[in-house]
Amino acid sequence: MKILVINCGSSSLKYQLIDSETEHYLAKGLCERIGIDGVLNHSVPGKDKFVDESPLPTHKDAVSAVLKILTDPEKGVISSLEEIDAVGHRVVHGGEYFSKAVLVSDDVIEKIGLCSDLAPLHNPANLIGINACRELMPNTPMSVVFDTAFHQTMPRKAYLYGIPYSYYEEYGIRRYGFHGTSHNYVSHRVAKLMGRPIEDLKIIVCHLGNGSSISAVDGGKCVDTSMGMTPLEGMIMGTRSGDLDPAIVQYIAKKENMSIDQVLDVLNKKSGLLGISGTSSDFRDILSASEQGDERAKAAFEAFAYRIVKYIGSYVAAMNGVDAIAFTAGIGENNSLIRETVLSSLAYLGVKVDPEKNALRGDEVMISTEDSVVKAFAVPTNEELAIAQETVALLQNA
Repeated sequence: MKILVINCGSSSLKYQLIDSETEHYLAKGLCERIGIDGVLNHSVPGKDKFVDESPLPTHKDAVSAVLKILTDPEKGVISSLEEIDAVGHRVVHGGEYFSKAVLVSDDVIEKIGLCSDLAPLHNPANLIGINACRELMPNTPMSVVFDTAFHQTMPRKAYLYGIPYSYYEEYGIRRYGFHGTSHNYVSHRVAKLMGRPIEDLKIIVCHLGNGSSISAVDGGKCVDTSMGMTPLEGMIMGTRSGDLDPAIVQYIAKKENMSIDQVLDVLNKKSGLLGISGTSSDFRDILSASEQGDERAKAAFEAFAYRIVKYIGSYVAAMNGVDAIAFTAGIGENNSLIRETVLSSLAYLGVKVDPEKNALRGDEVMISTEDSVVKAFAVPTNEELAIAQETVALLQNA
């Protein structure tokens, strides 16, 4: 099957056309600056990258541009839209409505809309992409894969906050978690690399990028994760603060004469690695500045690594053990120093780093020694492939 995967943001649209049999992408690209001026970056294996700066006034125009270039005689990879067997959409928040991927229906559309209060920057944009595709490809089956779905197996003790229970009942305030597609994909890849059934394994997945989250996966099911009701909770990230005393919000508001919304903007966009270092949210810049003696950059690196170690330690306790620790996403897949720093603090678990394997970048590899009690892996995530796989499974079981 050929599956078109769509990831629609507020002013962007990422896409991949994937052959589900080979699990390789046939084409991929990114539409940027939708509603401003518009740029389409398109890539096909073995061909030169193509950039089109034609206007993209709306998301529907962006979807139209994607479908047009996919069927272009020179730059495309299919002769007609009929070759696309299904479209898989990424949606950030499914609330408590969705614990797995689903086929698109009017009821599903309505429930995604009801979750928009929980993800006001993402769900409305996701819906725009879905509706645009439905209008342009009315006879093509479509699925929705939710960032939050994988974490819906968390037990009540893990997802409840220590606030009046009525807030959960009335407003759905609880831990939801994000990056679920990545955590699901990587944990299953680790099980395959170990040659063991995932049902027998306890795995901790560290999705480390500009947005970072860590999950505890016991028997293939998520039992805890670091992000909360929103992606602001948990790890120190590129620009997000991560965990902090909630009273800090009020304290800053009073000291800086700011509204709650303004403080949250600071916590989301001006904190994390950027806030501590004062120089950059990019981990590569942090490392470079740290190596040159910048103390604040060094403090940012140390705080980031320390938070990872704390979460791993807490999840080992929560699962009463661990068999494997996986590192994924931009930082986790490519930065050997952060992996070595974290794992060196976990020697008590019986994990030892293989320096030669750990030096590899972007490869799917076991980075611990063969005699390690707990195995460690670097596993490139592939959320688009995971969405395609779930879409195929839905169609086969429909």
